[in-house]
Amino acid sequence: MSFDLALFSSKLRRCREQFEKSLVEVTTATGIPENILAALENGERQPTGDEVLIFADYYLCDYQFFISNERVASFDQTETLFRRYGEEFSKEDRWAVQEFLFLCECEEFLLKLIQTNTYSTFSFLKRGNNYRGQGKEAAKALRKYLGYASNEVPMNIYEDFRSLGFHIFRRQLGNSNISGLFIKHPIAGKCILVNYSEDVYRQRFTTAHESAHGILDDDREFVISLKTDKKKDVEVRANNFAADYLMPPEFLENIPDCRVWTSEKAIEWASKLKVSTEAFANALKSANFISEDVERQIKAVRVPKRLKVDPELPESLSLGSRQRRQELLKIGLSNFYVGLCFDVYEQGFISAGRVAEMLLVSKHELTEIASIYGRTIRYGN
Repeated sequence: MSFDLALFSSKLRRCREQFEKSLVEVTTATGIPENILAALENGERQPTGDEVLIFADYYLCDYQFFISNERVASFDQTETLFRRYGEEFSKEDRWAVQEFLFLCECEEFLLKLIQTNTYSTFSFLKRGNNYRGQGKEAAKALRKYLGYASNEVPMNIYEDFRSLGFHIFRRQLGNSNISGLFIKHPIAGKCILVNYSEDVYRQRFTTAHESAHGILDDDREFVISLKTDKKKDVEVRANNFAADYLMPPEFLENIPDCRVWTSEKAIEWASKLKVSTEAFANALKSANFISEDVERQIKAVRVPKRLKVDPELPESLSLGSRQRRQELLKIGLSNFYVGLCFDVYEQGFISAGRVAEMLLVSKHELTEIASIYGRTIRYGN
């Protein structure tokens, strides 16, 4: 296959523009002089093999993306996403999305290396045009598929949806209007980003919500969930899926005096379900257990922050370890993903340097992270 200089130049320029990088910024990060960058982007110079690898490393993608027509990167999806919702994504958030997709690719690669990506296959056939009903029926079908009793409440939803082959990462975004994002990556598959800036209970709901998009909207390249768009049909459907998956009506019905509520009782049961009082009130109203007045009363109270514990930040950790792990969570490094990286490293499939790349840290920081997670980096590897 002959090298297409025009294709390479176009992708290189569009990448820089997509992430709002200046020539100076790219030069500083890559070490490639500004005049050479300009010549490469204008198709006036053919890149060396090393330069292609440097650009692939910088933009966190497979080098083949720059030199072939193969779909080995999510560039088309993100380019369309940022063009359509450009005002919602700051320069920092655009790069956060790119790092998130890089982690998804790495996770898929690692799972294949140790042959544990034997996912359960779940599909749901949508019938009719009742979006609310589709969401509820899909939630009921998935709960049955995963073996939950009709009134059983799922607690580890991250594990539930990972078992379906979804790549789920929580990542801090600057825009609070973005709850989450679903992208169908050409290599990694279904990728879910949850805004870590949100309340920890809200993050659980968003995970189920975005996973609903992965199940019910998988004919789309991407779906972004904006708080200002919650009345859209696909958002209504995803919200009903998330509500019934996390708070099945059969469970709500078995709550003692499920039609009588005080502020204390609402906080108690919302906390047990690990959902916000707003989501809890919506579910009770949807099941016709409460009036609109009671719904407003429940929404007016809040579960105290001290009762909310991030599942990846157990209280058994020291304060220092919890703070450091939280910093890592903000850039998308879940306990599952970090553990997977070290597992594959310890089995000899990848080097310590590759682990550092996959964790978006320096080799020095890698030693610190290994210590936090009770792992060891072998000297010289």
